[in-house]
Amino acid sequence: MIDRMIRAARLDIQLYEEVEHRGDLTSQALTVVVLVSVLSGVGLFLSQAISGQVGQAIGGLILGAIAAIVGWVVWSFLTYWIGTTFLGGTATYGELLRTIGYASSPNALRALGFIPVVGGIIVLVASLWTLVAGVVAVRQALDFSTGRAIVTVVIGWVPMVIIMVLFMARSM
Repeated sequence: MIDRMIRAARLDIQLYEEVEHRGDLTSQALTVVVLVSVLSGVGLFLSQAISGQVGQAIGGLILGAIAAIVGWVVWSFLTYWIGTTFLGGTATYGELLRTIGYASSPNALRALGFIPVVGGIIVLVASLWTLVAGVVAVRQALDFSTGRAIVTVVIGWVPMVIIMVLFMARSM
């Protein structure tokens, strides 16, 4: 699994093709999402704990893991629906779940977000890298051009972010 995560972060097209076609990797993609969310949560936890907000840090760790799974499911569905309904892509929902799950791999670097001065930069780079990996994942899963993948990812990402912000606001 770790090797696949590294290949996903390297934007290895063959990895995304492999993950797309192997239905037995869906649970492993979920494991990737959970692992990445825990690592992100650890970075946030350490950042908040260092600033004396331990109670918020524990809540953020738990809420972050739940939000990551919800975000993965929602974003995968939205990209599936947009890509197949409006842009002529061919894929199953499971194929999008697996490829997008692995595309979250660069966000593991968010564990370093607590580092003073550079932590915020690391989190930003990891987020942008994950978005690029998402484009590669969607392009490979839906079997269409990079341009269509970018449109699909952006259109699917905006409502997903809105849903996640509402989810987080409601939970607090």
